[in-house]
Amino acid sequence: MKIKKGWEFTKTGVPLKLVEKEIPHAKPGEVVIRTGACGICHSDVGTLKDEGWMALMAPPVIMGHENAGTIIEVGEGVKGFKVGDRVAVCPTGPSGKGAPGYLYDGGFGTHIECHHLDIVKVPEGLTMAQAAAATDAGMTSYHAIFTRGGAKPHMDIALIGIGGLGQFGLQALVAKGFDNVVAVDVSPNARDLAKEIGAKTVISNIKEIDKKFDLVVDFAGFGVTTTDGIKALKPGGTLVLVGMGRLEFSVDVTDFIVLEKNILASVGGNVQDVKDVLDLMAEGKLKPMITEIKPEQIPDGLYDLAAGKVKGRLVAVYEE
Repeated sequence: MKIKKGWEFTKTGVPLKLVEKEIPHAKPGEVVIRTGACGICHSDVGTLKDEGWMALMAPPVIMGHENAGTIIEVGEGVKGFKVGDRVAVCPTGPSGKGAPGYLYDGGFGTHIECHHLDIVKVPEGLTMAQAAAATDAGMTSYHAIFTRGGAKPHMDIALIGIGGLGQFGLQALVAKGFDNVVAVDVSPNARDLAKEIGAKTVISNIKEIDKKFDLVVDFAGFGVTTTDGIKALKPGGTLVLVGMGRLEFSVDVTDFIVLEKNILASVGGNVQDVKDVLDLMAEGKLKPMITEIKPEQIPDGLYDLAAGKVKGRLVAVYEE
């Protein structure tokens, strides 16, 4: 009997506990992956603090939805993948199984059992940490800005929250030649990062600037950030809400009815988004800022992330 270890979620407000579980054999259509790296997300922090997240969870479950690793077993009917392949897992893939770390055990553990329709091969030259970051931070920001937001070079654009998601989005915009992006974050470290990436205007609150925007993407989602982002739109402008730092926000219906502003939601992306982001990273056009920790440091990492002490994307890296 093979055993996996991981940090298990049981209930909001209860600390994660380290558990051991049997690793099942790969089911038809599925693969077993030895975790190489797993990103740690603000939504993980929210799950531990806000009971509203319980509706999305199937506890007890090992958390971790940003995963990359190596296939160690292939189930019947799997095509295009073999033992030894380095793969990344799309948490919003087409299989219908749902997201790892929410509905089934994820990458806060040493092994993951997932459907082959939800995985993509990792290009040569990328680390497991980079691949893991692409599965949520890269995919989600790319999808929100370009697919949902329809970003075009002539637009005035603001990104709220230059953390793990926002840094990817800002890099993608800069790489594509967008020179009119305003980066917004309350954290001095995040603002410094935005300047390093290439943002020409960096502020701590969107209300600080006397400017209106065609597109605002709120990667923070802390209630007031969304409300202020809507106010900062031009008539007919669009806010894309990605972050779930708070599950409620206030709106002035005048913004929607009289000024015809729009609000769109964006969650995750698809397997093709993950492939596109991995390819951009392999080409050197996206270079995520990553802070690496060991798996045993995941609880402390969640605390640091909640406290705003993390620069870039926080990723737990397992020994090969």
